[in-house]
Amino acid sequence: MVKKRKGSDLPKVHKPKSWQSDLLGVLVFVVIVAVGVFVINVAVFRSYSVTGPSMEPTFYTKDRIIVNRLPVTWAMLQGKQYVPTRGQIIVFENPLYKSGEEDKFIVKRVIGFPGEHIKIQDCAISIYNNEHKNGFDPYDDFDIKPVCVSGDIDQVVDDNALFVIGDNRDGRYSLDSRSGLGQVPYDKVVGPVGVQIYPFDKIQLY
Repeated sequence: MVKKRKGSDLPKVHKPKSWQSDLLGVLVFVVIVAVGVFVINVAVFRSYSVTGPSMEPTFYTKDRIIVNRLPVTWAMLQGKQYVPTRGQIIVFENPLYKSGEEDKFIVKRVIGFPGEHIKIQDCAISIYNNEHKNGFDPYDDFDIKPVCVSGDIDQVVDDNALFVIGDNRDGRYSLDSRSGLGQVPYDKVVGPVGVQIYPFDKIQLY
């Protein structure tokens, strides 16, 4: 004896999704991914490739670095201006950049802050501030080999600006605050270098 199935027991057939529905799903996914990539790039980190000898021996041409945007983003959320620490390596937008040129973003080391007196003479750097009336050489605290610093500088760092320098301190190799670049406004700072990711045998946190 076979029982007659009730209507609710009968197998149901679902109407296949239309191509419009599939396309909408793909578009939503693409938009979510694009927004995620944008947010990460703006607020979390950015990747750059080093070009030129200005930061040798720290970085060489084709080295790949990641800039940590989180400190900058956090400062912005608090309504403050991000200020790096002395000795940090930062990437910033070239204050002299003109459309069409290659050097829109530059990597350098921070050595001077607003109100400090920077003096370069006889191959040596001296920084004078309230804590160091007699001056000090910031490279004494940096883990790189000291070399002669070319150029003569005697200036005070402007408000809301940084004095930056390349680790390759011969003026022929680094365009920086000693040699024509000028001081870097705070609002041009992209962020501090967080990690070097290439070449793989030089992976390092900063």
